[in-house]
Amino acid sequence: QVQLVESGGGLVQAGGSLRLSCVASGRTFSSFTMGWFRQAPGKEREFVAQIMYNGGSPVYADSVKGRFTISRDNAKNTVFLQMISLKPEDTAIYYCAARRGSNDYWGQGTQVTVSS
Repeated sequence: QVQLVESGGGLVQAGGSLRLSCVASGRTFSSFTMGWFRQAPGKEREFVAQIMYNGGSPVYADSVKGRFTISRDNAKNTVFLQMISLKPEDTAIYYCAARRGSNDYWGQGTQVTVSS
């Protein structure tokens, strides 16, 4: 079992930056692929980025490529999402996710609001 707690969301103007963090419980964090997803009002949850257990092979949604960077610190059981050049369409609840095999775990989410 893994518990995930996101933080770092908030209100920012278009063009601004935010850094999201997700801290995981347990001692097996380094064995999980970690990801970020988001869900805007009235829309389905969508993939944003993921990173392999060893910090390699980051993958991004086309909509965030070049603006968002995912990273992780396995010593601190934390995954980050650095977001720059934010746009109003980035407004959503951002969720952290952990995957190992067929098991998925989700955090409660953190709200990101980008004003125009």
